[in-house]
Amino acid sequence: MSRKALRLIPALVLVFAFVMGALPTSAQQPVKVVWFIGLGTGGQPEQQEMQNKVVEQFNATHDDIELEIVVADYDVARDTLSTLIASGDSPDIVGPVGNTGANAFAGNWLDLEPLVEKTGYDLSQFPQAAVDFYRTPEGLIGLPFATFPSFLWYRPALFDEAGLPYPPAAYGEPYADGDPWDMDKLREVAMQLTVDANGYDATEPEFDPENIVQWGFTIQWSDPLGIPTLFGAGHVYDGQGNAVMPEHFRTAWKWIYDGIWKDHFMPNDAQVGSDLLGAGNPFASGNVAMATTHLWYTCCIADTEWQAAAIPSYNGKVTAKLHADTFRILKTSKNPEAAFEVLTYLIGEASLDLLSVYGGMPAREADRAAFFDTLNQKYTQGVNWQVVMDSLNYPDIPSHESWMPNFNKAQDLLRNFVTLYGSTPGLDMDAELDKLVADLQAVFDEVK
Repeated sequence: MSRKALRLIPALVLVFAFVMGALPTSAQQPVKVVWFIGLGTGGQPEQQEMQNKVVEQFNATHDDIELEIVVADYDVARDTLSTLIASGDSPDIVGPVGNTGANAFAGNWLDLEPLVEKTGYDLSQFPQAAVDFYRTPEGLIGLPFATFPSFLWYRPALFDEAGLPYPPAAYGEPYADGDPWDMDKLREVAMQLTVDANGYDATEPEFDPENIVQWGFTIQWSDPLGIPTLFGAGHVYDGQGNAVMPEHFRTAWKWIYDGIWKDHFMPNDAQVGSDLLGAGNPFASGNVAMATTHLWYTCCIADTEWQAAAIPSYNGKVTAKLHADTFRILKTSKNPEAAFEVLTYLIGEASLDLLSVYGGMPAREADRAAFFDTLNQKYTQGVNWQVVMDSLNYPDIPSHESWMPNFNKAQDLLRNFVTLYGSTPGLDMDAELDKLVADLQAVFDEVK
């Protein structure tokens, strides 16, 4: 054999070894998946602590994927995510987020159906209706994770102090005096539970509305179109390009406005922001007797001096608006398969840990007993969870979170309207509602 041939042998061995995988190679770098939080819940300290724990657990058990978390403040999350998408530096997974937050980015969500089929992911673990909830013209843009019924929260001690019976513990029951548990009765009871610094309630002539120390009722942390659903489901978009104002929405907003500025059983914006009302968390302050909000509010109330009751009816019908949150993958994700693996981890192995701080009832029915067991460890007063679950029977259809044209600008108009009536006495509410419809129509027309 020639010297030249001999010199070629080591090189050929190296090539053969590389092809056969015999030589050690540098470890493959894990794929990075970015999880964006902020469009919905997830910003509270207790929630962030659990989210970080979930990320650490995932990374400790996955060598091929590195999960990274980004949390934006709720007030700027929409703009932050818009900027990230526009800059080409978008995250992969967004959530937890409900329909309102997701609608702000309509057209940006990845259809998960191909990934479900490719991985053989089992959708039968969820109720079929829960899966169908996320089927849209864009495809399957989410998987069931959490449901958040709304219900009436109340403080028994404040009812005891006023000598008043508690609200009904079950739907269909009247108030203790035999009257229907409806919005008229709620107003009556709430006024008796609204007290000034001298101990007079809002039904007494001596009552001083300038020195209120306890309020009877508030609508806690609701998006704008969720507020009037106490009087029935509806929307300000008719699906045909037109802005509308359902008559029961007019009734609701005028009832609320009078509750703030005439009857005084609801706090105005300045009062809500005061230290007396927890600097923006009024029911948790202990100085509000009743509130309507969702199960996710367990994120932000630590005391055990509250109980759950039935939402009152209007014209004989109960409407308990419903939220449902999940995680979604953006179409701009550079690693959709890895993102899907993370998504199924969040709604699977990590779901009960996350739901314990998000306050969401599991969409997976088999997990619900464990979920409420966890809440019972936090709230030892024996919460009436049955009325919470029964609230699922009274969802707002159509949902207050339904899509409308020019969604972000329309939402801004609605938020401004809520701020206006919550901070301004002496309004002509019919005129303001007419103006709102006209302004919404102009915003809808911008995208025709």
